[in-house]
Amino acid sequence: MKVTVLAGGTSTERDVSLVTSVKVCTALRKLGHKANVVDVFFGSDVYADGDAFFADDNDLEKLGKELKEKTPEVKDEIKRRKQTKGEFFGPKVLEFCREADIVFMGLHGENGENGKVQAVLDLSGIKYTGPGSLSSALCMDKDITKKILIPEGIPMPKGVTLLRFENTVSEEELPLPCVVKPACGGSSVGVTIAKTADERAEAIKEAFRLEEKVLVEEYISGREFSVGVCDGEALPVIEIIPDGGVYDYEHKYDPNGAKEICPAELPEETSRRMQYWAERACEAAGIDTYSRVDELLDEDGEIYCLEINTLPGMTPTSLLPQEAAAIGLSYEELVQKLIDVSLDKRNDDTF
Repeated sequence: MKVTVLAGGTSTERDVSLVTSVKVCTALRKLGHKANVVDVFFGSDVYADGDAFFADDNDLEKLGKELKEKTPEVKDEIKRRKQTKGEFFGPKVLEFCREADIVFMGLHGENGENGKVQAVLDLSGIKYTGPGSLSSALCMDKDITKKILIPEGIPMPKGVTLLRFENTVSEEELPLPCVVKPACGGSSVGVTIAKTADERAEAIKEAFRLEEKVLVEEYISGREFSVGVCDGEALPVIEIIPDGGVYDYEHKYDPNGAKEICPAELPEETSRRMQYWAERACEAAGIDTYSRVDELLDEDGEIYCLEINTLPGMTPTSLLPQEAAAIGLSYEELVQKLIDVSLDKRNDDTF
């Protein structure tokens, strides 16, 4: 099978995407597939055509480092393309996608998880892994996600949404202590726990530096968990115990940044409830392939769903591979399963 692994992009999670994509592509080659990585934004001028792209047994670690070196160029290149009316996709990206049997979505964050790339692939008749364009768009925006999940009875923290230029919310309406986060960010970038009004104001200011819509949610003290869902069925629950108490960007991608326990040490009934809510959240959001749902368990045993990750990380420290390992799936077997599930859901024409 020929597989194009889409990597990089323009989001704050670009470098994480590169790590995911290199590891996934390495696994695909071990499985016998003809696979290669291409940066969705910068593309490639190395290959004459798709045959050369898929036939190249290149050094993926070296490629990942080269693409990471281009990260500082992203902002200037975005500006240049806007001025010249250039498109988002880099050279030959869509050509390599069209010639693949399936595209593995190694992207994370904006213009990768928000459904825009998926929509282009849908209209081009190109099969890809992970949720479709609509579910991706809905889940990328945490504000919209809550508006969909809460009416379905799914427990989530209470909160207020702020818009940078249309803010009509008074300070009295904002919870304290609270968690402040960009509405569409990922990997905990820009997420802050605020205990005082001054900390909250500074956190909001920092979040607005990243995005124009910000969530201010009640802070719930409790244990952090995550539950992968594949083909409608929840994987074992994993508990995350960050070193220092906050599971931020640094802790997520530092091999020693957090202790992760899978299966989580919980009463069986509690684990089943967490899995149930993860499955229900994905169902409500229209996700029929795979995703990961982050949850909290407070001191009273109440469960809160925090968000849905539509393209879970597949780095060496990522949670989904650890959950799969708990049921006996190796990393390579998990990658194959994600492809099989996605192909099964997209076995007809996509437009």
